[in-house]
Amino acid sequence: MYFKQIQVPGLGCFSYVLGCPAKGVMVVVDPKRDIDDYLAISREEGMRVTHIIDTHVHADHVSGAHELSARTGAPICMHPDTPAKFAFTPLPEGMVLEAGAARLKVLHTPGHTPHSISLVVSDLVRSEDPWLILTGDLLFVGDIGRPDLVGKAALEEQISNLYNSLFVKLGALPDHLEVYPAHGSGSLCGKGMSPKPSTTLGYERRHNPRLGYASFEEFALAMSQDFPARPKSFSHIIATNAAGAPLLERCPLERALSVADFEARKAAGATIIDARDGAAFGGCHIPGALNIGFEKQLANWVGMVVDPKADILLVVDGRAAFDAMRTELHRIGYDNILGWLAGGMQAWIYSGRPTDRLEQVGAPELAARLARGDSPILLDVRTPAEWSQGRLAGAKHLPLAEILKACCSLPTDDEIIVYCGSGYRSNMAGSYMKNHGYSNVKSLAGGVLAWARSGQPLVNQ
Repeated sequence: MYFKQIQVPGLGCFSYVLGCPAKGVMVVVDPKRDIDDYLAISREEGMRVTHIIDTHVHADHVSGAHELSARTGAPICMHPDTPAKFAFTPLPEGMVLEAGAARLKVLHTPGHTPHSISLVVSDLVRSEDPWLILTGDLLFVGDIGRPDLVGKAALEEQISNLYNSLFVKLGALPDHLEVYPAHGSGSLCGKGMSPKPSTTLGYERRHNPRLGYASFEEFALAMSQDFPARPKSFSHIIATNAAGAPLLERCPLERALSVADFEARKAAGATIIDARDGAAFGGCHIPGALNIGFEKQLANWVGMVVDPKADILLVVDGRAAFDAMRTELHRIGYDNILGWLAGGMQAWIYSGRPTDRLEQVGAPELAARLARGDSPILLDVRTPAEWSQGRLAGAKHLPLAEILKACCSLPTDDEIIVYCGSGYRSNMAGSYMKNHGYSNVKSLAGGVLAWARSGQPLVNQ
């Protein structure tokens, strides 16, 4: 049996290829939207794609099922009751698919969504006994899928479904079964996931805190509260996947815009995402731009900050960076990418157009100011867990997710120094606040990390 896990760093998505080179057939499970990896495997291993399976309607990334089906002719397969608006091949409970040596048996495992499935896999060359299970968003390494994405009205039912899927459906399976989930560290479909890409049922039963509750009542209480922030993009992605994602050939391709063209699209209301690092953005940027640096969790943060239907302009360091950024955005359904600023920020500066800056305050400079009683408002935008572990004395706390919902109620003219763990989120928050009338907002360069390394204290009280 051929088996390969394909990872999307940052977004935390895992997809799978199972097949049999001897028979020349393969199945793709939970494909990402950019499908070159699957086509390369098909070509290099001499396997034809026979089935494309989505374990559920995904909320955090656009499925590549339609893209792959259009290129290969393979059918898209999902649970029979999936609320999709396109024709698909149903996979009811107990159905068995075979791709040469790979046998996949369908389990209906609702909880993350009402129509989620898991796939119990056997390698028939070795044995008919199950060897591994693809759990979709039911069971992760160190966590389980969140049940709240279908809405509050169905939350109690989803929690009950989740408990039954984990403790009854998976409870009938042996400890040695290897577990391969649809997500890992970086995904917002759960929290506390391990960066390890696989596990076993037995290990999770012993060490996954979500499987350690003494009763259903304890489980239900824990699963009815404290969910990760839901990005703006999730509803759009769910709707896109339910309708069937448009093929990427319909999306705008490479557009290197002149300064004049870029400015005209900005004036028409496009959102500017400046993906440069915080120091570069802080020193000089286009007025109104949002700083979302091209780092490992960029897609999640874009999903928090930018409307999925917005027209987008990019400030990046060249064509290669634009291509990488465009791929990241397409994965989460941001398709209205109008182009990038040819020549980068320098072209804008040399044109004589206005610029803005987000002042970066060094840790020693801030410490000296505080010591002499010159006290700006300190705004900590980290999570409550980070805040509880230590913060700057006198700081106010407002997590970035809350700022993005309603900005904040601080005086718009006061000097505000925003900080986070490393400076990434504070630059994002600072640029967002500047666009909402905060004229004197600044960012602590390097965040808490730089503060602590400069020998400055943190407080816990």
